[in-house]
Amino acid sequence: GSQSKSSSSGAFPPRSPQPSIPRNFSADACNGLLRNLYTWLRLVIPSQISLWLQIVGYIWLYDICPLGCHVRMQFITVIRACRFSPRLMPAPFWSLQSVHCSAGIVATTTPSSPRSVSFYSPAYLKLSASAVPLPLRAKSSFWGSGLIGDYRSSIVSSFSRASGVGLASFGEATSQIAASLSTLPTFSRKLSSMATENPFNYALTDLPKVDGGTFGKYYSLPALKDPRIDKLPYSIKILLEAAIRNCDNFQVMKEDVEKIIDWENSAPKQVEIPFKPARVILQDFTGVPATVDLAAMRDAIKQLGGDPSVINPLVPVDLVIDHSVQVDVARSPNALQANMQHEFNRNKERFAFLKWGASAFQNMLVVPPGSGIVHQVNLEYLGRVVFNTSGVLYPDSVVGTDSHTTMIDGLGVAGWGVGGIEAEAAMLGQPMSMVLPGVVGFKLTGKLQTGVTATDLVLTVTQILRKHGVVGKFVEFYGEGMSKLSLADRATIANMSPEYGATMGFFPVDHVTLQYLRLTGREEEKIQMIESYLRANKMFIDYNETQADKVYSSYLELDLDSVEPSLSGPKRPHDRVSLKEMKTDWHACLNNKVGFKGFAIPKEQQGSVAKFTYEGKSVELRHGDVVIAAVTSCTNTSNPSVMLGAGLVAKKAYDLGLVVKPWIKTSLAPGSGVVTKYLKQSGLQEFLDLQGFHLVGYGCTTCIGNSGDLHESIAMAITENDIVAAAVLSGNRNFEGRVHPLTRANYLASPPLVVAYALAGTVDIDVEKEPIGKSKDGNDVYLRDIWPSSEEVAKVVASSVLPEMFKSTYEAITKGNLMWNDLASPAGALYSWDPKSTYVHDPPFF
Repeated sequence: GSQSKSSSSGAFPPRSPQPSIPRNFSADACNGLLRNLYTWLRLVIPSQISLWLQIVGYIWLYDICPLGCHVRMQFITVIRACRFSPRLMPAPFWSLQSVHCSAGIVATTTPSSPRSVSFYSPAYLKLSASAVPLPLRAKSSFWGSGLIGDYRSSIVSSFSRASGVGLASFGEATSQIAASLSTLPTFSRKLSSMATENPFNYALTDLPKVDGGTFGKYYSLPALKDPRIDKLPYSIKILLEAAIRNCDNFQVMKEDVEKIIDWENSAPKQVEIPFKPARVILQDFTGVPATVDLAAMRDAIKQLGGDPSVINPLVPVDLVIDHSVQVDVARSPNALQANMQHEFNRNKERFAFLKWGASAFQNMLVVPPGSGIVHQVNLEYLGRVVFNTSGVLYPDSVVGTDSHTTMIDGLGVAGWGVGGIEAEAAMLGQPMSMVLPGVVGFKLTGKLQTGVTATDLVLTVTQILRKHGVVGKFVEFYGEGMSKLSLADRATIANMSPEYGATMGFFPVDHVTLQYLRLTGREEEKIQMIESYLRANKMFIDYNETQADKVYSSYLELDLDSVEPSLSGPKRPHDRVSLKEMKTDWHACLNNKVGFKGFAIPKEQQGSVAKFTYEGKSVELRHGDVVIAAVTSCTNTSNPSVMLGAGLVAKKAYDLGLVVKPWIKTSLAPGSGVVTKYLKQSGLQEFLDLQGFHLVGYGCTTCIGNSGDLHESIAMAITENDIVAAAVLSGNRNFEGRVHPLTRANYLASPPLVVAYALAGTVDIDVEKEPIGKSKDGNDVYLRDIWPSSEEVAKVVASSVLPEMFKSTYEAITKGNLMWNDLASPAGALYSWDPKSTYVHDPPFF
């Protein structure tokens, strides 16, 4: 809830005056009171005291005791366990290993890992007892004395151990508890003030503007005057700044800051630290449950007599609807409109709920369907790089409910994917507990050869890092080769962090980052603020200056000149195959036993031919024939070089008379409307359309399996003849069954190669030595005849990708489209739950 609401607002009754507090009151004393209160709750439950009284006790304790996440969570565990799992509670709550909470979540509260609880539903925060309506009595059958009565002797001994006071009887325990409870109000103000002082406030420094005045204040890392900080990886500096800024000696301890500063020594010990990200990003599949939880909290506040509008995310939350669109219609000029109509028909209830959330909650932006893919929108529009909140500057950081949130790392923003529980905890202002990671330093040298794409590079990097082993680690890229990579190239590498197993694939901010911010239409004053802040805090790389050596956990190096055109498959993204070895590898896969690189097709069956009729024409289908070719996924559609490269391949092929076979399901699903604008500006969208790559939607589509159905005759030919059909896509994952149930072989490739293999019609080809088709003059056409040079691509990019395209696209993004704007949705602070719904329900968390 909002803590800025005054008591006179009417949301909550005013507090009564508090007595003075003993100056020697400590957190240990409060822990003793927690233990006493635990025992008290266990005593009153057999007497069938109202469950509401237990909740009021929780509210009261929380209101006067903001001691930090782990202490509050212990008490919440007590309440939930008493209510839902009484058999789990014979021992003191501080020794419980796991308790099933009311939301179906396991909360772990052990002394050795006090921050291990990452989520709770604080619907009752900051409510006093007088705000609670008349209690609802518990059923006697549930709280019968037979269940609880045998615990009384256990309670007395538990209380004695906890308090250090020897108690002889149940009555004596009751008296001691009552005496302890009577002292709780005495400590209210003292405890409220204990969690607010930041021991690093001395590091708050003004950030001056060049022309006078200041941008605001920031927590200066150089002000700590610790030489260890200069050697820290840039990605670790972001964790350090967040710890310093949020240090309150309760949620974030001063000791946590020291752990991060001493990263070189503490990281190998697998120490835990708290981290508070600056914001949260969601896609629609995972965003719906999070929004349902917020709506449920509002209902609970309303039932308790409070103001439901106080329930809002405490950090900025962006939700992009991108996972719902499916390629039902392809190879048609009206495919975009038709697929959007299907999307809205299927998801009307979900979309209406999210549209309500967009207007009901503060601090929450909902990007409507048909706008783009979450990670590309994050890169081109939502990424701040540096926040300025109430005059305090700090680095942008984000956690998201999608593994490829890491794409934003290419912009110098620390971001990675988390589960829904962690994301909701971050939304509610709680720190995430994480192991302080090791950092792999990956040095890049040289320059990519002409014709080699960022996709070829990322597939190579993925193979190297999977072999090295980077699970649970950060990867930080550096070296002179960085200046030869565009930001879109970096984002492609960062996007596939989940595929190579790292938590992040991080690219620190440099001049290339600033150029990208200008290209994408960010305001010049904000760009100046970003550069000034990062330079002042030693978090900016200037390759014109001598760079201090950073310390990394391990080191890797790649000469970009050694990267060659590649694909990955047929079943895993890190199984890279050099383009020149593709045919050999394919035949090996047919022969190999069933596995990641094998289909076990008998030799005598490898030449099988399945015949079928398509639109009145006889067609033959063989092992390795391409039936799906999709230019899709934020991994590549955010990169103008490969997208315009695909357009150039389509144009050159069409000019020579080559066209994609009509039974291959081709599609183009870019990650933002900007792609459509520069493809049209370049004149290349026309040739993609002529090759069957019509725009089918702005969303993940084939990359997440939303490929839509294959033509019935093709599907029948595959299943009846056990054909190993192939899909080629510019995505990031190709596990068997993910792209389409009928495509057992799935290859990841750059958008230009997707178009090339669609033209060839098969993966059973050596495209460097064999022709991919015949020209209109009857001559053989090879891949080299239609492949654009890097200089050709760069020229088209320079003339076609303009800042105005980004500005106009994102100025209109929240205005939605006709379908979204015409969609009826509830209004008001509370959601109108439909009791007949089979999808969106009011959860019984409370």
